[in-house]
Amino acid sequence: MKKAANSDWHGANQQYLRAALQNVRVSLEQHVARQSPGSTEAKASSSMDLEEMARALPWPPALERLCATFELSPFERDVLLLCAGMELDSSFVSLCAAAQGDAQRPYPTFSLALAALSKSHWSALTPAAPLRYWRLLEVPPGNILTLSPLRIDERILTYLTGLQQIDERLGGLLEFVPAPGNLLPFQVQAVDGLAAIWRAGFANGQGGLPVLQLAGSDVESKTAVAAGACAAVGLQLYRIRASLLPAAPSELTAFARLWEREAALGTCALLVYGDDGEDIEPGRWPAIRTLLERTRGVLLVASREGQRLAGRPSITVEFHKPTGSEKRALWQVALGEQAAALDGKLENILEQFSLSASAIRSVCAEVAGQLPRAPDAARNRAPDVARVIWDACRRQARPRLDDLALRIEPSATLHDVVLPGSQHQLLREIAVHVQQRAKVYRTWGFETQGPRGLGISALFVGLSGTGKTMAAEALARELRLDLYRVDLSQVVSKYIGETEKNLRRVFDAAEEGGAILLFDEADALFGKRSEVRDSHDRYANIEISYLLQRMESYHGLAILTTNMKETLDSAFLRRIRFVVEFPFPDASQRAEIWQRIFPPATPTQGLDPVKLASLNVAGGNIRNIALHAAFLAAEAGESVRMAHLVRGARVEYGKLDRPLTEAEIRGWT
Repeated sequence: MKKAANSDWHGANQQYLRAALQNVRVSLEQHVARQSPGSTEAKASSSMDLEEMARALPWPPALERLCATFELSPFERDVLLLCAGMELDSSFVSLCAAAQGDAQRPYPTFSLALAALSKSHWSALTPAAPLRYWRLLEVPPGNILTLSPLRIDERILTYLTGLQQIDERLGGLLEFVPAPGNLLPFQVQAVDGLAAIWRAGFANGQGGLPVLQLAGSDVESKTAVAAGACAAVGLQLYRIRASLLPAAPSELTAFARLWEREAALGTCALLVYGDDGEDIEPGRWPAIRTLLERTRGVLLVASREGQRLAGRPSITVEFHKPTGSEKRALWQVALGEQAAALDGKLENILEQFSLSASAIRSVCAEVAGQLPRAPDAARNRAPDVARVIWDACRRQARPRLDDLALRIEPSATLHDVVLPGSQHQLLREIAVHVQQRAKVYRTWGFETQGPRGLGISALFVGLSGTGKTMAAEALARELRLDLYRVDLSQVVSKYIGETEKNLRRVFDAAEEGGAILLFDEADALFGKRSEVRDSHDRYANIEISYLLQRMESYHGLAILTTNMKETLDSAFLRRIRFVVEFPFPDASQRAEIWQRIFPPATPTQGLDPVKLASLNVAGGNIRNIALHAAFLAAEAGESVRMAHLVRGARVEYGKLDRPLTEAEIRGWT
C-alpha cells in the first residue's frame, strides 16, 4: 500500500508542479503583451485548482512543503517557480527574453520578477531573505543584483520534482548510517531515551533541541544507538568525520547552511565523530562548536568525553562497553546451539577478548562452517570448538593493533627459555594468572572490589641478549595470544599530550584481543618521574601516571623490558605484579643454550656444548654465532662443526668490540 501511495504521490506531485509553472507562464505572457497579470476571477480559479490538486495528494506536494519549511512569500514562491521553469519548460527561455525586450537576456532576473509577478516586494532580494539565505537560487557575484541571471539550485529543483537525494556538495563528506539490526538491551534503553529527548524538543520547536554528546569508549554502541533513535523518530542519520569539517570560517558557514537546509528538506540528523573511532582532535573543536551553535535541527557529537558548549544546550550520554553478562548473552545468541557445547569455556573467551557486538557476530559467522553441526558432536569436541572460536577472536581483533605496533609470531616455547629455576617458575606463574583470570576475577568475585590492580603486568630485567624477548614469545605461544612489540619511538612525542594519546590508542586496540604488549627498553618512557620545573615536566608526569592507570586496568598482559631496573620509578615498580630477573647466563646455562640452539634438521658434527660454553656471551649472541656458522657450513656443503663456530665467534666478538682469546676457543679444532 505504501509503495502504491508513493507512486500516486509522485504522479500527482508532477501534475501539481506543472500547474504551478503554468500560472507563472501566464504571468510572463501577460507581461509580454503589456497587459495586467489577469482578472481577479482568473487568478482565483487558478488558485482553487492548485488547492484542489493539493487536497487530492496523499501528503502535501513538494512545492508547498518547501514554501512552508522556508517560509516563502507568494512572490518568492513564484520567483522560485520562474527559475524552475527555465529548467523544466523550454518555453520559458523565449518568454524571459521577450519579457525583458532583449534576445541576449533569455534568463530570469530579479528585475523581471519584480515587473512581471504579482505581490512583488524588494525585501525578497536581500541576503537575509529565504531565497538567498537558504541558497534556493544561485546569483552570480559581481553583477548588478537586479540584472544578474538567476538559476534554481540543483538540489531544490530535484526536490520540487519529487526526488529525494542529498546535495552533491555534501555527499562526498557525509556517510549515511542505516538503522541498526538487533540491539542489546542496554542499547534499546538508550535508543528510547534519546528518542524521548527529541520528541520533547520537537514539541517545543526546533529551538528547543539540545545537542546530544555521546561520550565513552563504546564506539559501536554510540553509532548504533544514534541510528536507532533517529529511525524511531523518522529521521535519517548521516555522519561526518571531524577532520572533514571545513576549518575556514566562510567554508564552515557554507557547510552549516547547506546541512541545515538538507536537514529541513530530508528530515535528517548529523553525527560528528572522530577518525577511526578515536577521540576528536582538540584542534577540531572550534569548528565543531561553531557548527553546533549556528545550526538548528538534530545534531550529535561522538567523542570520548563530553565538551562544554556555549550558546546551545547539550546533554551528555555515557556509553561504556557491554558488561560481562551482556556480552555472554550476545555470544549465546550468535553461537546458537553451539554455545551449550562449550562446557564453560565461553567464560575464558569472555574474559580474554573484549570484542564489540558486530565483531562477536563476525567471529560466529566466520567459524560457523568450521563447527560441528550436531549438538552432541559439538559437545564431544568442546576443546576444538573453543579453540576455533579463540583463534577467530584473535584474527578479528588484529586490524586496529596492526596499525599501531609490530606483531611478532612466536616460535619459542617455555622449554626453550634457559633461566634459573626460580625465574622459570615465575614465567609459568605469569601464564597461570592469565589462564585463571576468569575464575579468580569473575567467579570468585575479585573484580567486584574494583578495576584497579586487575591488570597483569610483568617487568623483565636483564642485559641485552639474556632472553627477555624470547620469554615474551614463549608466554604468547603458551597462552595462544598475539604478541605485539610497541615501538617507543612512535609512542613518545615531544608534543604535550601526544604520548598519552598514543598510549591510549595502543591499549584500547589491544583490549579487544587481549594481546600481550611488549614495551622494549621501558626505562626510556617509564623512568623516574621528574621534579616539576616547567610545564613539560608536569605533562611528562601526567603521561606516566596515565600509563600506570592503564597498566592496572588493562585486561591483557603487559610486559616491560629494561636493562636498568634502578632507573625505574619506585611507584611504578610497586604496581608491577611480576618482576623477573634475567641474569647473565653462567657456564652451565650457556652449555644448555648451546645444546638447544640448533634445530633438529641442522646437520652438526663434533660439537661440544661444554667447550662452546667457554664463550662468555649471552643467549642472543650465541644465536648469532650459531646462525653465522650454519651459513658457512651450508656454503661449504658440510655439517656445522667447531671450525665454523670459531669463525662465527670472531665475527660476533668483533661486533662487541671484544677480543676472542685463545683460552676461550682452546681445544675447539
